[in-house]
Amino acid sequence: MLPLRASIDNLFKLSLAILATRQAASGTTNDLTSDPTSAQIVIQRFFQILTTTLLTALMLGLLASAAQATEGIEIPRAHLELTDGGYALSANFAFELNRGLEEALTEGLPLHFTTTIELTRPRWYWLDENTVDASQSVRISYNVLTRQYRVAINNGLQQNFSTLDEALALIRRPTRWIVAKRGKLKRGETYHCVLQLKLDLTQLPKPFQVNAINNSEWRFSSDKKHFLYQAE
Repeated sequence: MLPLRASIDNLFKLSLAILATRQAASGTTNDLTSDPTSAQIVIQRFFQILTTTLLTALMLGLLASAAQATEGIEIPRAHLELTDGGYALSANFAFELNRGLEEALTEGLPLHFTTTIELTRPRWYWLDENTVDASQSVRISYNVLTRQYRVAINNGLQQNFSTLDEALALIRRPTRWIVAKRGKLKRGETYHCVLQLKLDLTQLPKPFQVNAINNSEWRFSSDKKHFLYQAE
């Protein structure tokens, strides 16, 4: 409250200074207590400045929030499907690497992205049942000599790409990932699913981990996305 009150006081003093400047320019020196017109001008000018200042602060706050939101990872779509191989996750992730991460990647530092999903089944008579707790890691690296990006899923399947966007497509639009085998879920039961994608700092070399933890550019993750699935 004190900083706000001080700001309002400063705005009022600014209004008085503007009026004094105008009076000096016009050769008048009216006292506010004896001149209602001058007092009204000060009040009107004060509220004009106050309104402009508040609107400017509001717009700057909205722009800062929007900029911060675009730096993270969003999950616009996520659901489970029953396939021949089991229950598969179908999801899209929307993000762009910030400048710090992209520079680290092109300088030869691999980045690891980990997707986690949890499925729990509510039970009225006891604690919720933790049915599924699965994770999948995607490693992306850059070869300076060949100028190609390499993506490896769970340290297994590897693919090379000529551009960063092509490489990130495997993370943004992953192939259906089997998170549970057939029969793992009870047919007809509703499960609470929690999905998240994040940059895994624990996979970085030890010297980089300390700096990364204290650097906002490296705290790169999505919020947890919650959705329900009725088992088939």
